[in-house]
Amino acid sequence: MPFYLYQLTYSKDAIKAMVAKPSDREAAARKLIEALGGKLHHMFFAFGQYDVICLIEGPDDKFMMAGAAAVASAGTVSGSATTKLMTSADAMAALAKAGEVLGAYKPPHG
Repeated sequence: MPFYLYQLTYSKDAIKAMVAKPSDREAAARKLIEALGGKLHHMFFAFGQYDVICLIEGPDDKFMMAGAAAVASAGTVSGSATTKLMTSADAMAALAKAGEVLGAYKPPHG
C-alpha cells in the first residue's frame, strides 16, 4: 500500500481548546485512518510550519483525500499538506523506466 506524509497546522481555536482540555489526538487520528482502511505508522507534534506530522499507509489516493477532507471539515485545521511517498525500490524502478524513455522527451530550447 502507498505511504503518505500528512502535515497539518491547527487553527488558533483548536490550540486554545487543546490547551484548555488536552485530548489524545493520536487516538483520534488512528480511529479515522483505520475506519478508512489505512494504518497510522507515526504521529509527531512538531515545531515550525506544521504542528503535526503523520506517516500514514493506505490503499490509494482516494483514501488519503477522504481522510484529509474529513479532518479539514472539522474546522480545526488552518493548513495542511499531503506528500505521496515512494519506497526506494519503487524509486529505483521509476528511474530505470525513465532511462528507457530518455529519447522520447525533447527539452525546450531558448
